[in-house]
Amino acid sequence: MNDKLQKIREEAERRIAESRNNESLDEIKVEFLGKKGELTQMLKSMKDLSPEERPKVGQMVNEVRAHLEEEMAAKRAAIKKELLTARLQRETIDVTLPGTKTIRGHKHPNQIALEDLERVFIGMGYEIVDGPEVEYDRYNFELLNIPENHPAKDEQDTFYITKDILLRTQTSSVQARIMEKGDLPIKILSPGRVFRSDEVDATHSPSFHQVEGLVVGKYVTMADLKGTLDQFATNFFGPKTKTKLRPHHFPFTEPSAEVDVTCFKCGGKGCGVCKGSGWIEILGCGMVHPHVLEMCGIDPDVYSGFAFGIGLERITLLKYEIDDMRLLYENDIRFLEQF
Repeated sequence: MNDKLQKIREEAERRIAESRNNESLDEIKVEFLGKKGELTQMLKSMKDLSPEERPKVGQMVNEVRAHLEEEMAAKRAAIKKELLTARLQRETIDVTLPGTKTIRGHKHPNQIALEDLERVFIGMGYEIVDGPEVEYDRYNFELLNIPENHPAKDEQDTFYITKDILLRTQTSSVQARIMEKGDLPIKILSPGRVFRSDEVDATHSPSFHQVEGLVVGKYVTMADLKGTLDQFATNFFGPKTKTKLRPHHFPFTEPSAEVDVTCFKCGGKGCGVCKGSGWIEILGCGMVHPHVLEMCGIDPDVYSGFAFGIGLERITLLKYEIDDMRLLYENDIRFLEQF
């Protein structure tokens, strides 16, 4: 019994000395000190010994157990120290070396242009409002004087979810929602993403952004609209920028106009950017149609208003002289780093 106990001790000591991690020590503990371990089995076999031998053998087994537990504790401390030393060596920082540069992102050109635009209109007292991208036909078309048989409602142009629900094709739907509330006067700017069934090319995308403005109050005239757009153009494109209104047609405004600005590249002399005309089209606008006011519960005999719609990507392309809208969405860092 004594020889067997000595062999167990020597074998356990050897295994502990060779251990290089806590996992192997755990295995040794189970093998020698566990419920089914070598020392436990020896204690169980004491029933075959004489009453005189049992105390002596029991004492020897317990001494070996205590010794092995001390050895394992010492080994665990040594392993912990080795791991800490290795970690300190591995994580040593040479303060004389140059620091690692962190690559920081920046605002997208669309976002830069939008914030510049919003800053201009906030300075004129406009409130920035938002609305849902999944919209009812009523707000996207009906309340904007676009009848059932209008070409814009065709499924080739509009993404319909159900007969009455669609992905909004314009942020004018926000204007209809605001007018319907009846809190007058109104002076809002509604930027947001819109969706149309267009093929992707240099100037078109099925998803793009619009910024629409609406003013409704007493004695609002076309002159107010012209002055507002002049203020926007000079602040956004430069102090020498001039505007020109050309007659046009939109279902929700009457009269309606397309707005051109003098080319900010050539100052109106004619160049490649403005295709030699000296002018660049930037937005559509007009006086809010009386029927639109009526449908939204506003008396057109007392109130009038104007609205305008700006394609955010369009003015971004113009302002930064970008010739392909797809560049804005391709996430090519070589392009984005220029801004």
